[in-house]
Amino acid sequence: MHKTHWKENVIYEVYLRSFKDSDGDGVGDLNGLISKADYLAELGIDAVWLSPIYLSPNVDNGYDIKDYYAIQPEYGTMEQWELLLEELHKRGIGLIMDLVLNHTSDEHPWFVDARKSRDSRYRDFYIWRPAAEDGGPPNNWTSYLGKPAWTFDEASGEYYLHLYNSRQPDLNWDNPELRAEMHKMMTFWLDKGIDGFRVDAVNSISKDQRFPDTEETKLQANGEPYTKNGPRIHEILREMNDKVFSNYPIFTAGETSKVDDNDVLMYTKPERRELSMVLSAEAAKLSDVEEDMWQSKEWDLSDLRKVMLQWQKDVGDPGGWFGLYLSNHDQPRMVATFGDQGEYRVESAKMLAIMLHTLKGTPFILQGEELGMTNHPGLTRIEDFNEQQAHAYYDVMVKERGEPEELIMERIRRKSRDHGRTPMQWDDSPNAGFTEGKPWLPVHPDYREVNVKAQQEDPDSVLQFYKKLIRLRKEHPVMVYGKFDVLLEEHEQIFAYLRYDGDEEWLILLNFTGEEAHWELPDKDAERLEGASFLFGSYPEENKSPCHRTGTLKPYEGLVYRRNK
Repeated sequence: MHKTHWKENVIYEVYLRSFKDSDGDGVGDLNGLISKADYLAELGIDAVWLSPIYLSPNVDNGYDIKDYYAIQPEYGTMEQWELLLEELHKRGIGLIMDLVLNHTSDEHPWFVDARKSRDSRYRDFYIWRPAAEDGGPPNNWTSYLGKPAWTFDEASGEYYLHLYNSRQPDLNWDNPELRAEMHKMMTFWLDKGIDGFRVDAVNSISKDQRFPDTEETKLQANGEPYTKNGPRIHEILREMNDKVFSNYPIFTAGETSKVDDNDVLMYTKPERRELSMVLSAEAAKLSDVEEDMWQSKEWDLSDLRKVMLQWQKDVGDPGGWFGLYLSNHDQPRMVATFGDQGEYRVESAKMLAIMLHTLKGTPFILQGEELGMTNHPGLTRIEDFNEQQAHAYYDVMVKERGEPEELIMERIRRKSRDHGRTPMQWDDSPNAGFTEGKPWLPVHPDYREVNVKAQQEDPDSVLQFYKKLIRLRKEHPVMVYGKFDVLLEEHEQIFAYLRYDGDEEWLILLNFTGEEAHWELPDKDAERLEGASFLFGSYPEENKSPCHRTGTLKPYEGLVYRRNK
C-alpha cells in the first residue's frame, strides 16, 4: 500500500464558532483557539480542520462566502489567523482550511455584479437560465432545504441555480475564467503555509448542463442524479490538482455523497491525480429516509457492517482512501446515533472510538467527541434551533403543508446538526468555560460532569481513552496499513474484525447493544487467535485474560486483542 503521512494522521475538526470565545461575545474565535493549542497538542492530533472563517453574512454559518481573502471580523483578523498557523506548527499540528467551491454568498462582489446585467463579466460565473414556457423555474429540482433550487432575479429576468439557500448561488465550474479565479484563491492560502484543504460538497461542482427535469420525488435535492459526480468532475479536479494542489506538500479531503466504490477509487487513487481522500457520511446517515432526510428508519448492525465492509474492502483494498467519522458539524452526536446517551454514555463513546481508530482510513474527530458529548436535550422548540435546514423544513412541512407541528419537531430534535455544534465544554464554570457572555447556542446541561478539566483528572475518562488510541495509532502501523477481514458476519450484536500485517494481528470485538453479547470464534480463526494478549478495552482495565475461543462482551464493550506473528 502507498504510505504517506496523511493516512497516518488523526484530524480534529474545530467548529470555530463553538470552540472557545476569548472576548465575551458568545462566539468562538481565533484567539480562543490559539489559547487551546496546548490542549490539542496533548490530545495528540496531527492536524486541525478549521471550519470556514472567511467574510460571510452567516446565512449558513460561514459556508456562504462574501470574500475568500478576508477573515470574518467576529472571529478575528488575518494577523491572528497567521499567529494560529504559527502556534499550531510550533506544536507539530497542521492546519486544514475548509474550501467552499460549490457556491458563494449572494453578497459576493461577483454575484452582485452578475445580477446587474446579462452582459456582466461575472454573469457566467454563476448558473443562469431563462424561465420555462409557463414562466416558472427552468426545471423541477429542489434544494437541500426542500424548496425550489431556482430563484428568479427580477432585475435581469432570469433564474439562478442554488442547491442550498437562495442566498448561496451556485458557481459555474464549466467556465474557465471562474476556475482560474478559484485556483488563484487556493494558491493564496497555500502560499501562507497551510497543510491542505477539506473541500466542501466537492462532487456537486459539475452539473449536467442540460438541466433536465428529474423523476425523483424526494423532498430534498431531487436533482442529485444531475448534480452529483457530474460529466466534467474528474477533468475539473485533475486540473485543480495539476495547477494547484500538486505544487505543495499538502493533502485534500473531499466531502462527497451519493458515491459508490468505483467513484471513490476514481477520486482518490494516486495515479488519477485528483484528491487524497474522500469524506462520506454514508455510515452517519444510516437512519435517513431517502424521500425525506428528516424522517428516520430503523437500522441494525448488519446495515452498519455492510457499509463498513464496502469501504474497507471495495475501496481500501484497491488503493482508494477515505476519512472515517460518524459525526461532524453536519450530524448529531455519534453517541446519540450509535451508542447510549444515558447509563452507557462513557462505554459506548469509547467503543465507537475503538471502531473509528482501528478501521482502515483516516480518523476525523469532531470537537467534544473526545469527551463523549451528546445531543442537547434542551433544544425543543423551532426557536431554539439555529441551522437553516431545520427552519426550512419547519416552514415547508408545518407552514406550507400543514403537517402536525409536534411530529415535525420530533424529527428536528432527533436529527438537527445543531447538536454537533453546541459549545465545547472546558470546565464546570458558567457556560462550561466557553464564554463569559451569552453563548450563540446553549451549552449542554451536563457540562458540570462532562468537561475537559474533569476528564483530564480521571484516568478512565473518554478523553484519556482518546489520547491512548491516538498514541497507539502512531506506534502500530497495523492500525493504518494493516489488511482487514470481518468475523462473525451474522452476529446481531457484535461487529468483529481483524487488522493484520507481517508483524502482528489484532482482533477487535465491538458490542453495539446495551445487553451482554456472547461470541464464539470460527474454527479457522480460533486456533490461531486463542492466547492472543489483551491490548485494551472500553471498560476500565482489569487483569484481562488472553483471548479465548468463546467469551462475553458487556453492554457497549469493545475489546482489542493482539497476536505477534
